[in-house]
Amino acid sequence: MTQAWSPNSWRSKPALQLPEYPDADALAKTEARLASFPPLVFAGEARALKDHLAAVSRGEAFLLQGGDCAESFAEHGADNIRDFFRVFLQMAVVLTYGAAKPVVKVGRIAGQFAKPRSSAMETKDGVELPSYKGDVVNGIEFDEESRIPDPERQIMAYRQSAATLNLLRAFAQGGYANLNHVHQWTLDFVKNSPQSQQYQELASRITESLDFMRAIGMDPENNSNLRETDFFTSHESLLLGYEEALTRDDSITGEPYATSGHMLWIGDRTRQPDHAHVEYCRGVKNPIGLKCGPSTTPDGLLELIDILSPDNEAGRLTLIARFGHDKVGEHLPALIKAVEREGKKVVWSCDPMHGNTISSDSGYKTRPFERVMGEVNSFFDVHDAEGTIAGGVHVEMTGKDVTECTGGARVVSDSELGDRYHTHCDPRLNADQSIELAFLVADRLKQAGRSAPAEEKAA
Repeated sequence: MTQAWSPNSWRSKPALQLPEYPDADALAKTEARLASFPPLVFAGEARALKDHLAAVSRGEAFLLQGGDCAESFAEHGADNIRDFFRVFLQMAVVLTYGAAKPVVKVGRIAGQFAKPRSSAMETKDGVELPSYKGDVVNGIEFDEESRIPDPERQIMAYRQSAATLNLLRAFAQGGYANLNHVHQWTLDFVKNSPQSQQYQELASRITESLDFMRAIGMDPENNSNLRETDFFTSHESLLLGYEEALTRDDSITGEPYATSGHMLWIGDRTRQPDHAHVEYCRGVKNPIGLKCGPSTTPDGLLELIDILSPDNEAGRLTLIARFGHDKVGEHLPALIKAVEREGKKVVWSCDPMHGNTISSDSGYKTRPFERVMGEVNSFFDVHDAEGTIAGGVHVEMTGKDVTECTGGARVVSDSELGDRYHTHCDPRLNADQSIELAFLVADRLKQAGRSAPAEEKAA
């Protein structure tokens, strides 16, 4: 693309999945208000994340990206944020040990309010209403007033994101991320897990490593790296008027950044190369994610890479593969071969959630844990076969004890889905399933480390 870019150049392009607001003047006034608000994140933070992702692309780090399918206004409590952050840290520590590398921590939080939908309309009991598109757009209640898109909800989303970021920064830098505390939480999980014996060896080795560090004087009291952590935020760049309003020119470089989150991604439904979402994301300098589904072709992917990362800069683009557990081998190898052939610098990450959604016998939308792990294992298998880097995982998860995905070591059965099915949109892994996933991925990372060529290990 050679035409000039501006934060509003997307408005001249076709746009899918955007809500139709009944009052254009009210929408314009809301976006003008947002444009006057302070940034939620800063350009320097986004650049730091890009540097970390560049390390992931070289195999020097591993990406953990996860969080809610869609944040809600009703569940914006400190306990919910704390519980999510706690489980996320546990996952990161387990993965760090398994990979023997730093883990780049990116949450789907503080901005993940909008959701694409397969249908613009929803029907219940013969009544047809606009689909729920996330709390930033309309209400989940099935009545005519709630489903009318309301621009004022964007202000609410901004304020909730600001409050969430404030608490996350306090947790990350204020001692809650103390490595000793996090590991003790993991030991509690292992002790009570049906898979205790399987995970005990790795947990014991982490304990030995921490004991050794304390013995040589490295403890959280005198080493900030052991009590603090870097944590970044991300969301799908879906509501483009909101993103435009929060685009700022960096005072240091003069370059445009989306300040709604550190990383934005383009979904599988909105990645048309000549459409609005790709147009907006190509111009901001944040790290960008791109969902790759079964309809992604090698040539189509290369075209999008050239648009979104024209300078082929490491850390700029993360390709998030989401095929379904039984389709990875059919689609992923050809994409990897094309990217490798053209020498493109990308991060490959696995989203094992979106391609594995089914309707249960009990009528709930769910994701069987064995299918989730099946996609992760296939993702690693393909990269092992191609000699490329399996760089990360991208999961929808919560710190709560919900019953939304079946299976896991503490089995959630189909009949139990209705017990604590709390999601506003898609089913999420609960706290135990999330940590179990981390142990299983850590095992794959350890295997990959053992099988790495000698020259790579020396490097």
